[in-house]
Amino acid sequence: MDKKEMEDQVIKSYQSDEKMMILIYAQWCINNDLDPEALYVKAYPNQIHNPSLAEAMELTVPKKESEEIPTHTVLQVLQLFGNDDLAFIVQSELD
Repeated sequence: MDKKEMEDQVIKSYQSDEKMMILIYAQWCINNDLDPEALYVKAYPNQIHNPSLAEAMELTVPKKESEEIPTHTVLQVLQLFGNDDLAFIVQSELD
């Protein structure tokens, strides 16, 4: 594997992980009777429409069909990807 292929693989892996983070966040919101898009707009008012979040919303399942997602997991995943503002909003919704 040459350098370009390795770089491409790293980018694809990051994008895949980022999509998983967004899905975890969206499903956690559904499980806690919160609107993922409304919370996102509170955290990032200049990014009203997020195509990745819209895509993740299509993959969520109803609360009764979902496994529990611990809040600390959501917060850690959000912070891992630099979504500190969104993590703050998530935490404030629980307080």
